[in-house]
Amino acid sequence: MNADLNMVLRILVALALGGAIGFQREREGKEAGLRTHILISVGSALFTVISVFAFGDDPARIASGIVAGIGFIGAGTILKREGGAVKGLTTAASIWITSAIGLAAGAELYLIAAVTTLITLVVLIYHPHIIQHKDPGE
Repeated sequence: MNADLNMVLRILVALALGGAIGFQREREGKEAGLRTHILISVGSALFTVISVFAFGDDPARIASGIVAGIGFIGAGTILKREGGAVKGLTTAASIWITSAIGLAAGAELYLIAAVTTLITLVVLIYHPHIIQHKDPGE
């Protein structure tokens, strides 16, 4: 496969995986939904692709910048409500993990990106059901 198609494939994988998480968040009515998660995943993949193909001597430097930068976006989703309740931690975490998935897709680590997406979706979808489950013996 030529280099251009390889780069496009990496971005498309990031789009699909970030989109899967974003779709779930959108369905739950969260502020950061489909578009946000796609853009974060694709952006992380693009930075990774650029670092690998254009700055091959030190791609880790770009990756560490992605990790630091995404923290600011995630922090912006966390709100402290009256009474001390904190809201938005799961959204911040979903943004963080989506960025990591995009980075993995950009690095051509498709299997780990897909497995991490699956784990993330299982946690996001099934966690509320697990918590609400009451033991009949209680």
